[in-house]
Amino acid sequence: MSTRPETPFDNVESAHEYVRLLWEAIGDARKELEADIAAASANPDRRLEALRLVQYKLEKLDLHLQSSSRLLNDLRTLRRLLLEERALAAAADRTGTDG
Repeated sequence: MSTRPETPFDNVESAHEYVRLLWEAIGDARKELEADIAAASANPDRRLEALRLVQYKLEKLDLHLQSSSRLLNDLRTLRRLLLEERALAAAADRTGTDG
């Protein structure tokens, strides 16, 4: 029997936590990038253009992670609702057969 190693995506909660941590890391990178852009602005060249492109890509990634976080949160909520319904149905079956 082969065991699968644990990954950050074994369940919705761990995937949500992974996305949150990635989102924080992107925020840190954006702050550092702002400082780099400010320093490069004194002498505009290809480096400044590249930094601005990195900034744009980080902004897009940030938006995608926000969306992913919301989707994962929705899935987590729906799963809880479904599990609660299943538990209520199982409890109703147990009380119905005991009486």
